Amino acid sequence: MTDTALDAPVVKARNLSKRFGKFRALKGVSFDIPLGRIVGVIGANGAGKTTLLNAVLGLSSYEGELSVLGLDPSRQRSALMKDTCFISDIATLPKWMKVVEVLDYVGAVHPKFNREKAMTFLSRTKIPQDRKIRALSKGMIVQLHLAIVMSIDAKLLVLDEPTLGLDIIFRKQFYQSLLEEYFDENRTVIITTHQVEEIEHILTDVIFIKDGDVLLNADMEELKEQFIEVLVTPGKEKEAMALEPISKGSTFGKSTFVYKNTDRKALAKLGETRRLGLADIFVASMTGEGQ
Repeated sequence: MTDTALDAPVVKARNLSKRFGKFRALKGVSFDIPLGRIVGVIGANGAGKTTLLNAVLGLSSYEGELSVLGLDPSRQRSALMKDTCFISDIATLPKWMKVVEVLDYVGAVHPKFNREKAMTFLSRTKIPQDRKIRALSKGMIVQLHLAIVMSIDAKLLVLDEPTLGLDIIFRKQFYQSLLEEYFDENRTVIITTHQVEEIEHILTDVIFIKDGDVLLNADMEELKEQFIEVLVTPGKEKEAMALEPISKGSTFGKSTFVYKNTDRKALAKLGETRRLGLADIFVASMTGEGQ
């Protein structure tokens, strides 16, 4: 692979738009996703997350320019899917097949499927291989689907609410496995989830999407340096407002203000400061002043 190919974004979108009648699900968004990153696409229901993923996967038409692994998803989907895996929020597997038959089938049709790795994942579950899919619980079906997809040597893994329906223990195990056993510098992962706190520690980048627009696209480390919350000392509220917070609230009877890219020394004079978690940054960005 050439240096140019290594430097090229895995996903490159320019003025990407999608309409459903008069409704604009995507409003001319532009962004790059580099190689070797774990990117969280975060947004409220109806923000455009699934529409964006469907365009990336070649599952829907779109306007604008879009390149995924150097391919046009709308015209070269077959080639794209050779190096891409996808889990939607609804895991679908043939209900009439037994678990072992599903593994046989995937092994026969996908040259990059590693059955040994799949068996390692399944050994951590209570899924019986001789049972039909229709007899499995919802959680077991999701676990089986995850085990299969995680065992395919893909360059791009797209996860749309991947752990929906799983208990907290397996969710934590899954993300730990994703980080330790799947992800490396030659793979890229895109995740959407409402359980932001559970994936925050594995993300390298985040994209906030609101009403079809990309509101923020940032490196996680840079993002956490940009935002700060101040528990304002009583009597200094006017000074705090003068520094133009992006959102405000109250905690234990004191005013709290969230700032973006504001001088830390000036903020420290107003009261106690703290760094925000990703969920708090998301809420402040979505509901803040001027948004």
